[in-house]
Amino acid sequence: MTQPPQQQQVPGTDEEMTPKPDYGETSYKGSGKLEGKVAVITGGDSGIGKAVALAFAREGADLVISYLDEHEDAEELKGWVEKEGRRIVLVPGDISKPEQCRRIIQKTIDEFGKLDVLVSNAAFQMNHETIEEIPDEEWDYTLATNLSAYFHLVKAAAPHLKAGASIIGSSSVNSDNPSPTLMPYAATKAAIANMSASLAQLLGPKGIRVNSVAPGPVWTPLIPATMPEEKVESFGQDVPLGRPAQPVELAPVYVLLASDEGSYVSGARIAVTGGRPIL
Repeated sequence: MTQPPQQQQVPGTDEEMTPKPDYGETSYKGSGKLEGKVAVITGGDSGIGKAVALAFAREGADLVISYLDEHEDAEELKGWVEKEGRRIVLVPGDISKPEQCRRIIQKTIDEFGKLDVLVSNAAFQMNHETIEEIPDEEWDYTLATNLSAYFHLVKAAAPHLKAGASIIGSSSVNSDNPSPTLMPYAATKAAIANMSASLAQLLGPKGIRVNSVAPGPVWTPLIPATMPEEKVESFGQDVPLGRPAQPVELAPVYVLLASDEGSYVSGARIAVTGGRPIL
């Protein structure tokens, strides 16, 4: 399976992708697993976050969606969520800044009065063939967006979380099988898995569960926005299933971890990799 060669400007948008990702618009069926819950999802305007947001809404959750500046993609999601009869609050802004992370959590409490599920999913990556090509400021921004934001979100959310709450970090198959051309990104994804395991132990006594999900290749706007055309064309062919995942194929794992059905799952890293093992 190949995708047509294509590139976009960072951070990328659904509308310019060929084919457009499958978010489960016509396929995902909810069954009330998250009824009455309030969830924050960062990077919820596109990619994995968008599929997770749609699934959460169809499972009965109200949502706060953080995104950078892809307003058209976010408004499309808002329409889908409101069609399900759920409330959604959009919070644009740069989560590499700690104050924006705190703002997202405070906005959630102001709007809904509680927080049950936090999905730290937003991420930045760029492809570089040598370490010399990586600008210092890009290294700092990648760590701030992917990893430090997770810390600031959890720190701000913790006082509001009650027993039964769930925190989910988006890690990656790169967490222990790193691509050398994605070194800063891969380093953050390893740290997210490690941090999630630490948080599971720190917050477990309060009844709060923490897990991470490790996707393999997934067809999202991040791919044509951050990879050269020839890598986009062959993206995902090197896993045993021979293709990238569609975002909707990740959503059920996040639903399980967010729901009471996952009540004894904590400290785990769940692989959704198309057959590529992680340790």
